[in-house]
Amino acid sequence: MSAENSATGAGTGTAPHPGADAGTALPVLPPLHCLRLLEPGPPRPAALPTGTPVWLVSRHADVRQVLTDPRLGRAPLHAPDAPAVTLSPNLLDDPSALLNIDGVEHQRLRRTVQRAFTPRAIARWRPWVASVVEGLLDELIDRGSPADIVAAYTRPLPVAVISRLMGLDQLDTKRLEHWSDHALATTAYTPQAIRTAMNDFAHFGAEVIAERRAEPGDDLVSSLLTAADDTPGITEEQIVTLVIGLVVAGHETTMTSLGNALVYLLGEGRDAWQQLASDEQSAAAATEQLLRVVPLGDSDVLPGLLRRAVEDVEIGGVRIPAGSVVAADVASANSDPEVFTGDLLTELFSPLAAPSYTFGAGPHHCLGAWLARMEMELALHRLARRLPALRLTAPQEAIEWRRGLLTRSPQRLQVAW
Repeated sequence: MSAENSATGAGTGTAPHPGADAGTALPVLPPLHCLRLLEPGPPRPAALPTGTPVWLVSRHADVRQVLTDPRLGRAPLHAPDAPAVTLSPNLLDDPSALLNIDGVEHQRLRRTVQRAFTPRAIARWRPWVASVVEGLLDELIDRGSPADIVAAYTRPLPVAVISRLMGLDQLDTKRLEHWSDHALATTAYTPQAIRTAMNDFAHFGAEVIAERRAEPGDDLVSSLLTAADDTPGITEEQIVTLVIGLVVAGHETTMTSLGNALVYLLGEGRDAWQQLASDEQSAAAATEQLLRVVPLGDSDVLPGLLRRAVEDVEIGGVRIPAGSVVAADVASANSDPEVFTGDLLTELFSPLAAPSYTFGAGPHHCLGAWLARMEMELALHRLARRLPALRLTAPQEAIEWRRGLLTRSPQRLQVAW
C-alpha cells in the first residue's frame, strides 16, 4: 500500500491513449503473468522513459541491497541536480511525501501511521473484511451470470476496506477513480489535467483533516493526526499528502493484484481453483506466490523501484558512481532462477523459497503489505468456494486493459458460472 510499491493509480483507465485516434486500434497486450522478464544478471546500463541513464539491477540479492542500503535513497531523486525520472507529474513526485524522504525524518513521519498496519492490527480487521467479501459475493450471485467481476468484486472490495479504515464511508467512488487515474498516470492524461486533479484531491484531503480535527473518530485519519501532534517537525503539507496517498494506495495494490490473479487462475491456473476453495491456508500460500510472480505493471513504463546513490557503491561486483539513478527490477528478482526454481503451475501452494520484493524491502517497505495480503487471500478463497464453476467468457487476448497508468489490470473481466 505504498505509493512506490503499488504504483498507485486504480481507476477506469478510460482516457485516450496518446497518439491513438478514434480509428487506431491499440496493440493487444499479454496478461502480466506472461511478460518476458529480464534475465537476472549483474547491474547493467539502461534508460528511463525520460531518457535518463539508469543502472538496472535484477538479481534477488542485488535488489535487496538497492532497497536496504542507506547509500541509495529516495530523497536524492528530488535534489536540485537530479535528472528527470518521470514523464508526467504524479503522486510519486512530491519531495515532502513519505515515499521521498529518508533517514530520521522518514522514520518520524512513518511512525505516525505504521501502528495501524502491523500484522496484529490487520488481524483485528479480518472478520469485517470477510463480511465485506461475502456481501459482495451475495450481490454478485443475486445479479446473476454473466457478470463483470472487476466492477462487482475486485474494485469495490479494497475501496470499501480503505474507506472504512479511514472513516470515508461516504466517499464518492467515481471521484476516487478520477483522482486515482490521474495520481499515477504516465501517458493517459496531459500534465495540466494531472495537476488539476491532484490539486482537487489535495483540497479533499485538507477538508477531511479539518473535519477530523473538529470531530475526531475511531479511524486512521484521526489517529494519524493525534500522532502528528505528538511528533515535532511534521508539516501540514506532509499530513495532507499522507492522507491522500493512503486513500489511493490503500486500494490500488489489492485491486490490481486481484484482477491480474483472476486472469491467471481462470486461465492457465484453472486446475488450482478447487484447492484454492478448500481452505484459507491454501489461499494464503497462493496469494504469496501470485504477488511474487505477477507484476503490477509493465517494465517499459517504469523499469523498477528507483533510488539514487549518494556516494559510490558496489552492487553485484559493479561500481555505481555517486549521483547515479538505480532501478531495482523487482519482477526479475522475484523470478531469479538462482532463488526460485519453480513456476506458478508447480509452486502455487508452496511456501516462498525466499522473500518476495513486490512490497519492497528496507525503510520504504510497503506499509499496507499485510492488509493487501489479507484482502487478497480472503477474496480468492471465498470466491472459489462460492463459485466453483467460475470461468472467463472470452479468451485472454480479448481482455481490455487499463492503459496509460503505472499499473495494469483488466478494465473489465467478463465471467460466468
